[in-house]
Amino acid sequence: MSQPTGGGKFIISLDFELMWGVRDIVTTETYGNHIKGVHKAIPRMLDCFQRHAIRATFAAVGLLFFENKDEMIKGLPARRPQYKDSNLSPYGDYMDQQVGRDHTTDLYHFGPKLIQLIKNTPGQEIGTHTFSHYYCLEEGQTIDDFREDLKAAFAIAEKRGIRLRSIIFPRNQFNKKYLEVCQQAGITTYRNNEESWLYNARSGEKESLTRRAFRLIDAYVNITGHHGYSEEYMMKAYPMINVPSSRFLRPYSERFRVLDNIRLNRIKNSMTHSAKNNLMYHLWWHPHNFGINQDQNFAFLEKILLHYQDLRNQYGFESVTMSELSEALIRKGQLQPHEPRVANPVV
Repeated sequence: MSQPTGGGKFIISLDFELMWGVRDIVTTETYGNHIKGVHKAIPRMLDCFQRHAIRATFAAVGLLFFENKDEMIKGLPARRPQYKDSNLSPYGDYMDQQVGRDHTTDLYHFGPKLIQLIKNTPGQEIGTHTFSHYYCLEEGQTIDDFREDLKAAFAIAEKRGIRLRSIIFPRNQFNKKYLEVCQQAGITTYRNNEESWLYNARSGEKESLTRRAFRLIDAYVNITGHHGYSEEYMMKAYPMINVPSSRFLRPYSERFRVLDNIRLNRIKNSMTHSAKNNLMYHLWWHPHNFGINQDQNFAFLEKILLHYQDLRNQYGFESVTMSELSEALIRKGQLQPHEPRVANPVV
């Protein structure tokens, strides 16, 4: 029997944040069902991943790890970002007035049981989404603030017996200047954005409706490419490994449901392209995107994972976590001399 050609890696990452990731945009009254739904969605997700042999990276906000508010207060960093837009900060009045007593009474801000469940599920990685859902491109914050935030994230993770190796920057506000801080903390890999002007990192103030509109179109029609990435591309920041996003998995929408097959084929075609060309394909979403319409969202995900299984059988497409991929590439990099890399992704 002939060996399959191609290969490639399949990455799934999840930005696990509960209310901490959206508290400046929505309220528990307007978005609470999405957040509470995460407590059912993640166990269902983990079961789905186990059935399909998926190894995923859950990048969790550090504030989710705490059991109760008293423990949370004790774990806060002494130095905190002073954003120009004070609404971006989770500290002060918000924490005092909105955060409940403990994880049994407040499902919006605590997630220790979910953290433990992910930790106990074979093949799953817990990375960091920073401690406070930290915004690395917003005015008012500094690299020293970021360093203290990351220290707090590592401290609570270590207390739970978790070693952080990967980072996903909140709101995709990737800041190259902060990579050295990440590396010093022990992080080996990060998720950067897609290689396109539509996805270049910006602060919230500089985001535009035009870019958002084109990103929506790109979810259905291939206007920016497949976003499959070569090993050479991912190793450009060696010894840090960049595992860029390929596609955000948009949640089910009643308004756009007639286009779901087009959205699905956009993802499947790009996965196939990566498998055939020995590239990495990286799909990501937030657990709260599956907080409502769970049956529809999981049915869609099931189709993606069945396609992954076909690609694994035909081409050797392999599901790995972000840190597993980075460790393999770091070992490879140690065996060969390194020069500045200029390779582009194959799209």
